Amino acid sequence: MTALADRTIDADHSTYQRLSSLVGALTDDQLTQPSGASEWTVAQVLSHLGSGAEITLDTLRAARAGVERAGDANQAVWDRWNAMSPREQADGYVRAGGDLDQAYGELDAAQRSELRVPMAFLPEPAGIDLFTGMRLNEAALHAWDVEVAFDPAATIPDDVAAVLVEQYLGPLTFLLGFTAKTDRLSSRPVTLTLRATGPDRTLGLGLGEQAELSDAPGQSDGEVRLPTEALPRLLTGRLRASDDARIRVDGPVSLADLRQVFPGF
Repeated sequence: MTALADRTIDADHSTYQRLSSLVGALTDDQLTQPSGASEWTVAQVLSHLGSGAEITLDTLRAARAGVERAGDANQAVWDRWNAMSPREQADGYVRAGGDLDQAYGELDAAQRSELRVPMAFLPEPAGIDLFTGMRLNEAALHAWDVEVAFDPAATIPDDVAAVLVEQYLGPLTFLLGFTAKTDRLSSRPVTLTLRATGPDRTLGLGLGEQAELSDAPGQSDGEVRLPTEALPRLLTGRLRASDDARIRVDGPVSLADLRQVFPGF
């Protein structure tokens, strides 16, 4: 799926460029403000993204070299980043994110199509579409966590959101099985038609034993209308009260129900 890998790498690149530009202008006081991630400051979000970039790059380099990373390598990275000051975490994100961005850009067509990357939590090595999609899911949503700390009207850029939706329909389809709490619904199964706008897309959301995003269903029990950029935020517990006016839900579940099903981490 080289085309999806290409679009994901482009979306990762634009996300890094946008966030690193913002981070470079933040004061020390701004770095310690609460972020859109309820339990983290802005600097802690950047530490998470920076350490993640370092781990992702090490994992990519190991796959390209055909060697295995040590099973305990991640903990040493997290410990080092957790010991940094907020300013060091912010500067470290810019540096580590840039190194990963450069490495993604240097992957040639054959590598994007054929390289397989072992990931400890997956039963088999990931293709580059999945591997870069995991990073985009983290980077795009946590970039929003930082941006919303300073702009209450912040959104995920439409082009990035569109790639995230493609990932949720394909390589990242398994994520909703881990994150959604469908047992919080009083009755299941429920199938909803999602009518997303900007870009326009009709999808299906099944809420049974697990949650599943799909192409437009033949039949559904209700309908959700929302901006495409709000869909990744809905699925990861990042809707604001101010989003309610832009989202319409008809059928057996309410927007409040969907917030319960998708509480985020």
